Amino acid sequence: MKISHLTSSMLLVLPLFVPSHSAWASYAFYVGNNLTQDQGVLVGGTGEEVSSHWLEIVPAADHEPGSMIEVGVTEAAYLPGQLVEIPQVAHTFRYLSMSYSDYEGFPAPLTNGGVNEHQVAVRDVWATNREELIDMTPSPQRGPQYSDLARLVLERASSAREGVELIGELIAKHGYSTYGGNTHLIADPDEGWVVWEFAGGQGLWAAERLGSDDVRVLYPGYIEEFPLDYQQNPDFMGSDNLVTFAEEQGWFDSQGNETFNIFDIYGRQDTQARTGGYKYMTQAALEKATEEMAPVTEQEMMVRVRDHRITDDEAGYGQVISLKQGVNADLVRIWVAPTGSVAAPFLPWWLGVQQVPLEFGQHRYLTKGTASNFLNPDFQIQEASDFAGRRFKQVMYLMCEKPAAYRPKVTEMLKGFEQESFDDMTWVEGSARTLIDQGQRENARAMLTFYANSRAEEAMDLGETLVDWLYASLKLTSGLRRPESEQINDPGGETVNCLVDADPDKPQDAQ
Repeated sequence: MKISHLTSSMLLVLPLFVPSHSAWASYAFYVGNNLTQDQGVLVGGTGEEVSSHWLEIVPAADHEPGSMIEVGVTEAAYLPGQLVEIPQVAHTFRYLSMSYSDYEGFPAPLTNGGVNEHQVAVRDVWATNREELIDMTPSPQRGPQYSDLARLVLERASSAREGVELIGELIAKHGYSTYGGNTHLIADPDEGWVVWEFAGGQGLWAAERLGSDDVRVLYPGYIEEFPLDYQQNPDFMGSDNLVTFAEEQGWFDSQGNETFNIFDIYGRQDTQARTGGYKYMTQAALEKATEEMAPVTEQEMMVRVRDHRITDDEAGYGQVISLKQGVNADLVRIWVAPTGSVAAPFLPWWLGVQQVPLEFGQHRYLTKGTASNFLNPDFQIQEASDFAGRRFKQVMYLMCEKPAAYRPKVTEMLKGFEQESFDDMTWVEGSARTLIDQGQRENARAMLTFYANSRAEEAMDLGETLVDWLYASLKLTSGLRRPESEQINDPGGETVNCLVDADPDKPQDAQ
């Protein structure tokens, strides 16, 4: 195990070892609407999985009575489970998410969340529990898992509070399948909630409200002080047995106490909630850096999500969204970087967009099972297109070979590309709003689709230019380094990052 430590400024930590049964992590950022420039709730985050990621805009749908959906995990999961069916609702909402293909025993496609037509945004974040809880998880376990819950909230919730209540109801009725504990950040234009679902098969969960003056960064997810009378407190929710179970296990004594610390009782016992480590900035440091930006803009949130101390080869994509009152469903906008945003531009997408470019759809690069199967002919044209995820991975790998020389220049170009998009937002969204007001909703959707697809194509051109420049620069200056090992897959050490010599304390910019 690598031992974590804080510098004197308490900003940086060395990474802790993540057990093999922990999910690939993911970050989530929340900034309340009193601390943002446009008075919208800001949500940002990354998806941190090995596998391929692709963009999906899922339309609203009506379902026949008696329709069922499959949820849960298989016997291949670290904590083995059994897939089960639960009832589908009559109507599901439109939503946007990034999907991915692989987490052992968790059926694809998986999602960390996204945003729906009611401006309910969801981020999924790992949050491992104490070993005693993990050990008592039934085998096989049954019930929805983290991706199922994120998707069901997007499909069914019209507010963040409804999303929390939905998770509680689903766990109570159908159980919960886990890899060892998980959190969800759920937000809308008024508030946010951190929901922590616990291993153990006891139906345990807890939720804390985040308000207009709050900043929260989850990595891992955490909840700390929690009132004993939480069921009478509008800022907290949880399962009925949340306190009594801890008392039965000897983990907590309510005598003389008015609160208890969720992390201390149910979280990992070898680390701390906000300063326990993982990657190179603690949650405390990231929260402080975000607070210092107030009033925070979408572009400043992109800076936080893009920070090279947290965004590396593990970051499958980046997301930033501002949730504001009174936005038409077609104009709900989310910025998405197609892979780690340290090497890729954030692109604007709206729920009114009718078609995702082939380059941003699913491809075989890093998709589970591709080494053992030939291509489905139905995908042959999509697969023949360039893949955004692959293109910007190339940028990352080349740029991070000499990060002090290349990262500042690449970042400058990515921000310049994003500024062009921001400069267009007034006329693009104003025009779409005018068309909708005039009863021309389909024309508004067509315009949003054309603009979003055009910017996506221009991003691919930018990526190609960056790859050509970086490759040529390396070849003509230091030469193209060849591998010295025989194993192309990482054996469990440091992944590709843009820290100089993988050291967060070294000067990062070229002199």
